[in-house]
Amino acid sequence: MPWDLEQKLSGDHQPLVLDIREPEEFAAMHIAWSVNVPRGILEAACDYGYSETLPVLAGARAREVVVVCRSGNRSVLAAYTMQLMGYENVVSLKTGLKGWNDYEQPLVDQDHEKVDQDRAEVFLSPKVEAEQQRVLQPEEG
Repeated sequence: MPWDLEQKLSGDHQPLVLDIREPEEFAAMHIAWSVNVPRGILEAACDYGYSETLPVLAGARAREVVVVCRSGNRSVLAAYTMQLMGYENVVSLKTGLKGWNDYEQPLVDQDHEKVDQDRAEVFLSPKVEAEQQRVLQPEEG
């Protein structure tokens, strides 16, 4: 939960915060000092020998890793994948950055400037178009 991460980030042994959203999402706003690895290249970033390898992540199998996304859905799948890859202490931030912002924790943009909380709320709220919604039809009887 966001309050757990807040406590961990203020402690002596800070976890690695891994943001698995797309680069443009990360650039708009993220938790300060988090690292960005889009979900699509996670496996390669977690292992040595690939052009996508992120050494701080590949070498973190025994370190606490908190995986984040917008809502907590993508991150829970990414955390599970990392567990299968041998990461010993990886968790997903339940409620994601949406919950982090709702808990009034700071987000920064690509220039490390603090993001306005109301702007973050709009950005992090899901936008479901009419054609993406399922319309329930009354049962014909």
